Amino acid sequence: MPKASELKRGMVLEINGAPHVVKHLEAKSPSSRGASTIYKIRFNNLQTKQKQDESFKSDDYIKEADYVREPIQYSYKDGDNHVFMNTENFNQYEVNADDIEDQMEYISESLEGLTALIMDGVLLSIELPQSVDMEIIDTVPNMKGATAAGRTKPATLDTGKEVQVPEYMEIGEIVKINTGTGKFMSRA
Repeated sequence: MPKASELKRGMVLEINGAPHVVKHLEAKSPSSRGASTIYKIRFNNLQTKQKQDESFKSDDYIKEADYVREPIQYSYKDGDNHVFMNTENFNQYEVNADDIEDQMEYISESLEGLTALIMDGVLLSIELPQSVDMEIIDTVPNMKGATAAGRTKPATLDTGKEVQVPEYMEIGEIVKINTGTGKFMSRA
């Protein structure tokens, strides 16, 4: 069981018998001596999709949920659901499109490094890799004399996501995007 001070974004914990994923952490330092640090944590319930805020002292123990991590790959869209396949045993899991709407702007058919959190045979959530490589499909033309430093321009990527890229980037180039911040990192 991890302490509150050891929690990280994306961890799955059991709160009141239901699995919750850590979405946001904030540490509040004490104003008086001897007081312990307070951690304000925002969770998302993986079953009901509701948000929940809790506060813990730094040495409070929190129970991890009983789940399995499996490597998966995006297969196809089936109506309102997205289908993912386990890359080791070829089991398939369906997820409602609304449940992973934010993550789908990073997921393409060839993307590797996805991990599924499975509890009782049900896919609870998907963990993205730290960064993904995506192709620029639309942006304003390259400006003559553009340099690597400074200015950016909007670009549309192959999944429809819009990001700011340096103004020297062109259509067809592959870029590395940070999945945590949604920002351009470098050329791939």
